[in-house]
Amino acid sequence: SRDGFEGVGFSYSKRAGGQGIYAHAKEIADNLLGEDPNDIDKIYTKLLWAGASVGRSGMAVQAISPIDIALWDMKAKRAGLPLAKLLGAHRDSVQCYNTSGGFLHTPLDQVLKNVVISRENGIGGIKLKVGQPNCAEDIRRLTAVREALGDEFPLMVDANQQWDRETAIRMGRKMEQFNLIWIEEPLDAYDIEGHAQLAAALDTPIATGEMLTSFREHEQLILGNASDFVQPDAPRVGGISPFLKIMDLAAKHGRKLAPHFAMEVHLHLSAAYPLEPWLEHFEWLNPLFNEQLELRDGRMWISDRHGLGFTLSEQARRWTQLTCEFGKRP
Repeated sequence: SRDGFEGVGFSYSKRAGGQGIYAHAKEIADNLLGEDPNDIDKIYTKLLWAGASVGRSGMAVQAISPIDIALWDMKAKRAGLPLAKLLGAHRDSVQCYNTSGGFLHTPLDQVLKNVVISRENGIGGIKLKVGQPNCAEDIRRLTAVREALGDEFPLMVDANQQWDRETAIRMGRKMEQFNLIWIEEPLDAYDIEGHAQLAAALDTPIATGEMLTSFREHEQLILGNASDFVQPDAPRVGGISPFLKIMDLAAKHGRKLAPHFAMEVHLHLSAAYPLEPWLEHFEWLNPLFNEQLELRDGRMWISDRHGLGFTLSEQARRWTQLTCEFGKRP
């Protein structure tokens, strides 16, 4: 900004689409010139309409995400506060779980080692991927992990949309014995009716929402009673601004919150949620930032650094400048 403040924001794609997101962001970025960075809603609407012909979800809003996140980061820095405090934090830390130690392809002995390491590193829960071609293998692995953790340590499973409705209800009932925090994405992400049927039929809570890319899609999920935990992803839904609207709607309907990925952003947003949330811990983005989050007592802690509390590392510049010109010197 003209007064010397900088904001940090990012979007991402795990597979195809990253260059498309960047191209769209670059095309709409000129609309920022001359605007007051405090007018975040006004700017968001302007950017949305600049790309309205390609829609209001998916890549069109994922391109707005880094700009919107950076504006919120800048606003908190200007206020001299961590973003969580600017939003009105309910807590100084959020319970967190390891989401990357139990992938389908990971041998069971390594999964059990990851369980031990996670607990030693201050992680408060473990998530195991399910959806093996042989459902009995899921139960075998889950039994071993539960025995290693004990009965009370928080355990979640994630099917990553691998089941049909019949399989999901059958597996959900078999998994009731494991005292799970939730079953995540048992069905296709857009099967609102199917998720609602599961949520009504099972004692174990249902979690979903990470693949949705707009407020409207999350609105359908929440109003359709399709999940007990909502899992919005700020970079995917268009940034912090729509994420806050999703949070507000979810809270009004008594849903719990467990955001997907981007813990650097979601720690602050989760801290401002009225109900106790869960936050997933990924180490994948650690090299991008000079600062790291503190893990202790099963929780992730908010620092006293202003804004999001992160600055981009030289590694981030080396990784990105060849394709998106970040860090390019004149």
